[in-house]
Amino acid sequence: MTPSSLHCPKCRTPLAAFQSFNQPDFQPCPYCDAPLQIEIFPAFFRPIATGAEADVLMVDGEASCFYHPLKKAVRPCDACGRFLCALCDCELQGQHFCPGCLESGGKKGKIKSLENSRMRYDQIALSLTLVSLLFFCLSIITAPVAIFFAVRSFKAPGSVVGSTRTRAIIAIVLACLELIGWGFWAYFMVKGFDA
Repeated sequence: MTPSSLHCPKCRTPLAAFQSFNQPDFQPCPYCDAPLQIEIFPAFFRPIATGAEADVLMVDGEASCFYHPLKKAVRPCDACGRFLCALCDCELQGQHFCPGCLESGGKKGKIKSLENSRMRYDQIALSLTLVSLLFFCLSIITAPVAIFFAVRSFKAPGSVVGSTRTRAIIAIVLACLELIGWGFWAYFMVKGFDA
């Protein structure tokens, strides 16, 4: 497997020119500028070998990998202390974890740098505007909040689920229409009192 076998999830273009793997921040896709953060195993970059040269085998007197007893350990896990081979070593922002600790740390939220979920601000904004269409008296509060969440969604990294800016744009348009409706209502109320 080579870096050219990786594809951008948005434009589906091979990422042969993308060199920003295992970075702490999002990097733009060189083709569509979608924010990408790619974490991959170090073994991904090794050339494919055959036979005995495929991986370093353990010799007597050396520590073996907890998950692969025949392979030489290269470092311990920073969370549990298990010895890991190069394949099992998962590096995350300078720390090294075994696959078990990485999975449990993600589920339990113990590893702070591992992202477990992502807010869908565009969905929140659209939901607020649709709810306020049913209960128009709430729109005086929900419309500005929906505009805030919609604008924030433009700067937030995209979701793993196919999220587009369409929801945010629809939310902004609906929220502005609701605020214009409140403006007309206030105008006619003041105009009615003058008459």
